[in-house]
Amino acid sequence: MSLTLNSHIFEVPGVGSGYAKKLEKLGIKTVRDLLFYFPYRWEDYSKITPIAKVKSGEQISVGGIIQDIQTKKSRRGIPVTEAIISDDSGIAKAVWFNQPYIEKSLKKGDEIYLAGKMEWGFGQLNFVSPSFEKAKEAEDELRHTARIVSIYPETAGLSSKWLRQKIGLLTKLIYGIRDHLPEEVKRRHNLIELSAAVRSMHFPENQEELKKAQKRFLYDDLFCLLLSVFLNKKEVEKEKSIAITYNEKIGKEFVKSLSYDLTSAQRKAAWDILKDLSKSVPMNRLLEGDVGSGKTVVAAMAALMVAVAGYQVVLLAPTEILASQHFLSFKKLLADFKDIKIAILTGSIKPKEKADILKEIEGGEVQIIIGTHALLSEKINYWTLVLVIVDEQHRFGVDQRSRLKKANGEARAMPHFLSMSATPIPRTLAITVFGDLSLSILDEMPPGRERVDTHIVPPFKRQDGYEFIDEKIEEGRQVFVICPLIEKSDKLGVKSAEEEYQNLKKVFPKRKIGLLHGKLKPQEKEKIMSDFEDNKINILVSTSVIEVGVDVPNASIMVIEGAERFGLAQLHQFRGRVGRGKHKSYCFLFTDSKLEKTLERLNALSKINNGFELAEKDLELRGPGELLGIKQSGKVDQTLVRVLADPRIIKDVRDTADFFVEKRHLANFPLLSEKIKEFDTAVKLE
Repeated sequence: MSLTLNSHIFEVPGVGSGYAKKLEKLGIKTVRDLLFYFPYRWEDYSKITPIAKVKSGEQISVGGIIQDIQTKKSRRGIPVTEAIISDDSGIAKAVWFNQPYIEKSLKKGDEIYLAGKMEWGFGQLNFVSPSFEKAKEAEDELRHTARIVSIYPETAGLSSKWLRQKIGLLTKLIYGIRDHLPEEVKRRHNLIELSAAVRSMHFPENQEELKKAQKRFLYDDLFCLLLSVFLNKKEVEKEKSIAITYNEKIGKEFVKSLSYDLTSAQRKAAWDILKDLSKSVPMNRLLEGDVGSGKTVVAAMAALMVAVAGYQVVLLAPTEILASQHFLSFKKLLADFKDIKIAILTGSIKPKEKADILKEIEGGEVQIIIGTHALLSEKINYWTLVLVIVDEQHRFGVDQRSRLKKANGEARAMPHFLSMSATPIPRTLAITVFGDLSLSILDEMPPGRERVDTHIVPPFKRQDGYEFIDEKIEEGRQVFVICPLIEKSDKLGVKSAEEEYQNLKKVFPKRKIGLLHGKLKPQEKEKIMSDFEDNKINILVSTSVIEVGVDVPNASIMVIEGAERFGLAQLHQFRGRVGRGKHKSYCFLFTDSKLEKTLERLNALSKINNGFELAEKDLELRGPGELLGIKQSGKVDQTLVRVLADPRIIKDVRDTADFFVEKRHLANFPLLSEKIKEFDTAVKLE
């Protein structure tokens, strides 16, 4: 069977159904998917080092002849394969643990290449578990040694070596990949062909070739993303919305009803939004602010203006828990405005109650409707929907807007759109990725919010942490404990919420402990959160379902198990669940990791409490592709950071994208039109 780019992955030689399932976990279903599954880093083994010059700790390549090879059993019964390799300069020893099959594939007299690190062991310097290739098998092209070697994001049972081998079988198909970028774009930015870039990402001949491939995919993604942004903006600007005149009397009453003063940042953001609402062109604005900066108050004021004018507002939240939280917050904030009716629609609402609410929405009796994104797919007939507020989703595609427009009764007007984000985005990145959105930033914290002390807790300090937590519970405080998983996974080796729940019942036998995760029924989640808010639960063990929106002022300690498995932005979101009351608050990062890069990330969180500073650090450490959760083909973190930190590059690509939108008909570029559809989706932060 001849392979094509669209062939299913199990058709590739050596990939059966078992491997196909593992590949699908990585999003790889076809040959094309595998070819576009790029390394996240590269090891440069291209220089062959004489054995006599190898030093301990160096990552290097050597070439030589096997003088002897044998497999022995260690004291623990583990097979240890040892090989003696020599070149013209000296002799080295290579050791592989628990891989007895190596002795069958290598024999005395074979000429081989080794790539890896030389380390002390057994009283001498050894290559420990190096990659190897026979010279006679490497005549066509080396894959794993003596070259720049690609390292891929892996999953259980799929190593980088296995992926390199399979991709190596498909290199001829790379040249059948059609390039979607117009020639004039490639010429303007000096970009190489797509097929050449794909090949060089996997098997670069040298550093210069690798840099050209990285540049091609960086500019490619940036150009296509900006095209999508500009096209979205252009489509929205064609539409008409219902203009809402600012009601000064209501605005003053709302501000006066608050038990605190608005910050100057809140006042400015609110005024920007109110001015947008007063126009007949649809508002398209992102309200960005750190955890606890007061976005909900600003959104409530905008919703109030629309509701008082006799129109409707929808607030979409990512989870039922957050939707319920918003419902309670809006009820409290708008309590003085008795004529405004607020309703919540979630999966836990009973059918009869839901039917009544839908009828009231259609009749215009409900002005503010809060729920999850199910509100987009429900067959709801709005009286006249004028404002859509979306929490933690920043791009809102034309298709999504049109769906709400069609549901908008007889008016057929495009709703105004306000997105809220509690995940601060570096300004350079926000301007680039969300170029179709106006930006309002809440960069002030309301008075009274104290800094949350953050500490890394290694295994040997865990017991001290538990004793401190127990003291705080005795004082009346409450605790969040976050785990990466719901259920135990031996493969991942991290604590699950269910496992930690059972463990903490033994550690704190006198305390009341609750468990919250996504698999629970809505009524169960609601009951647990209600009990926690009422201080009937001392310690709440949870997964990331409490990442945003949950507000329990009495909770003063946040414990994050397996902290190394979360990004800085997400860790900051977790930390933001405490420090919301009058009590001194703490965040403990429990980790077993000793990796330098991991500890650098966690140290950044312990030192930096400002979300915008953390966002810049996250951008530096992880790169914008991972930070934004969008596919950045061939992303190389530091390269991306340098480009996005350079306004000239951003401006150059923006100018090209803007020119194409204004001066070119995309219908004449079908491959490009198809490509940008990948980017015309909601971009969500992790």
